[in-house]
Amino acid sequence: MTVIVFTGPTLAAADGAALLEGAVFLPPVAQGDVYRATLEKPWAIGIIDGYFERFPAVWHKEILWAMSQGIHVFGSASMGALRAAELHAFGMVGVGLVFEAYHRGALTDDDEVAIVHGPAEDGYRALSDAMVNIRATLDAAVGGAVLRAETARALEAIAKRTFYAQRSFRGLLADGAREGVPADELDALRRWLPEGRVDQKRRDAVAMLEAMAARRARAPAAQQVTYHFSYTDVWDQVSRRAGRSKLSAQPGGTARRPAEAGASAAARSLVQPEVVLDELRLEGSWSYSHAVLGALARALAVEEARRQALEVPLELFEEVLTQVRREKGLLTSESIRAWIAEQQLDVDGLTGLIQREARLRWVQTMFAPEIERLLPDQLRMMGRYGELHARAQHKQQVLTERGLEVPSLEALGVAPQDLLAWYFAELGRPVPTYLDGYAASLGLDDRDELLLVLAREHEYRRLTARPG
Repeated sequence: MTVIVFTGPTLAAADGAALLEGAVFLPPVAQGDVYRATLEKPWAIGIIDGYFERFPAVWHKEILWAMSQGIHVFGSASMGALRAAELHAFGMVGVGLVFEAYHRGALTDDDEVAIVHGPAEDGYRALSDAMVNIRATLDAAVGGAVLRAETARALEAIAKRTFYAQRSFRGLLADGAREGVPADELDALRRWLPEGRVDQKRRDAVAMLEAMAARRARAPAAQQVTYHFSYTDVWDQVSRRAGRSKLSAQPGGTARRPAEAGASAAARSLVQPEVVLDELRLEGSWSYSHAVLGALARALAVEEARRQALEVPLELFEEVLTQVRREKGLLTSESIRAWIAEQQLDVDGLTGLIQREARLRWVQTMFAPEIERLLPDQLRMMGRYGELHARAQHKQQVLTERGLEVPSLEALGVAPQDLLAWYFAELGRPVPTYLDGYAASLGLDDRDELLLVLAREHEYRRLTARPG
């Protein structure tokens, strides 16, 4: 009897195959996948992982339709636990502690199980930690006398406040230290984590596959339901859009997402990149050429990173994501969600963007001397070098004559906040929240180096201003 299981970062297909003989393992479930799986007439469908944003989420009605066709449907760990809690009364079988928490209402938020992860080619490698795993680990730490209960609850609250794409034990330890969690308990937790951390989602996924194997062995009869499945116009549209793509995985193997065909149909109604580029072209050749050069730099950086076999470990991913958030002033979960929506990204798109940005910044650091050497050539091609050179030369002459080559703010009688307010008012922009990040985006070391550049400009303008 055929069994189809949708999994991804929670449990590798190879590990699942050892627990459920003959099962076909597919990528995380999305809308239309359960419909297509049902057309293959399996004995059962198991849902572990699923997409929340990159593709439309699996629809409740396609699960109800599968069960009305006599197919057992199981869920656990992640998207499977959510759908099982919602459809338990209709016959979907939920397995594991995560399902139970959703079913009794102890958990309600999707972000409890959501994570960011790499692509299929990278084995869906997790790039953040799920909130349910953090909760389970902290509970285990209390049970093992590693943490006091009140300390665990404080850390749990910190993790819950953190944007889910940035949740990790490494980040939690750092945030806990900043928020005054006792250092001795944090040190104890840090030492205990390598052996003590609990992957509750994986445990639940394993339990589901074991439950499916046991049910198949003792009660292989078809699923019986008590509800009447209603065929509606909406259902007809969704099922026709899903189509009848054959599942291509072999037993115990994995397949590419069959939902991508359905997703591409939906994507045709979206604005295509070429149309967006037309808007850029209307701004003139300078804007377009500038963007092309930036894209070329990214392409070369990504290629160099590939040639160097550069991986993006979790620590680097977190560091670059934090840098990007600070540079763009995205200091709250709400602001980063708004930015993601504005940039037409989802969580998977953001993950890919940050991974590419991490590679680009690594290459930029490696080639920093060469980049600086070639910047004048770029300025010449932009027609800017002559004007900038003349201004720099005049500024140097004026400041040198007055002994102000390296002016100090104290000597000038200017407060840092006033200098910043003056400069950014001149630009017509608000003062950035994170000045070190802004300085880094200009190729400067830190806030102090930025203030020196601004102080020189402030004095130059004061000394060369015309009276009246």
